[in-house]
Amino acid sequence: MNIRLLLDKINWDVESLPNESTITFLNPYSYFILRNEKIIEKFDFVGIDGVLLKVILNWFSTKKITRMSFDQTSLAPIVFDHCINKKKSIFFIGSTEAKINNFVKVVQKHKPKLRVAGFRNGYFSSILEKGKTIEDIILMNPDVVVVGMGTPFQEKFILDLKSEGYKGMSFSCGGYFHQTIKEINYYPTFFDKYNLRWVYRIFDEPKLLKRYFVIYPISILFVFKDFFRNK
Repeated sequence: MNIRLLLDKINWDVESLPNESTITFLNPYSYFILRNEKIIEKFDFVGIDGVLLKVILNWFSTKKITRMSFDQTSLAPIVFDHCINKKKSIFFIGSTEAKINNFVKVVQKHKPKLRVAGFRNGYFSSILEKGKTIEDIILMNPDVVVVGMGTPFQEKFILDLKSEGYKGMSFSCGGYFHQTIKEINYYPTFFDKYNLRWVYRIFDEPKLLKRYFVIYPISILFVFKDFFRNK
């Protein structure tokens, strides 16, 4: 990945984004998955999700990088309020049928004025079903689409949506949907305040141990390698 190009896509605010924008978020895991796929280069804007990657990239950047994630601790409420204030509609796609249904109920309870144009799960039985879903979203023409399918599927879906003619704003959101199926705040205050969200996620999802203690260190080495290779 070209680190210098990545740094040019970082640091933005929702209010200043063009109406037609593709936005995704990087942490060490998604960096590890996407670095050789030439996907991030195709996005208009990138947020750095995760304190560790933020700290590393700040060593290389001439401008201060802040953490940005599409969840309740960061951008999600800002995007929702933006949609409410600007009377924009929003479409959610990702997770399982049961979880996306519960997620929408929680969000609408918390943000009753949010115009939800529609939602559906993130699984497709065939390429044809995926294509039909993209076609339906384009015909529906929501102002904002939020995609939570995990990396790299959510990034590829957003780029496919754009290439087929979607003209709105699209965000990836990782695990935000399944984290918000019971209540609006997933992270307890203590873990959020002291940037220990990763600790709570391991407690809640033990399968993430490998991600944090094996893939993350390898990914950080790749960040340094990519920076000096493109210097």
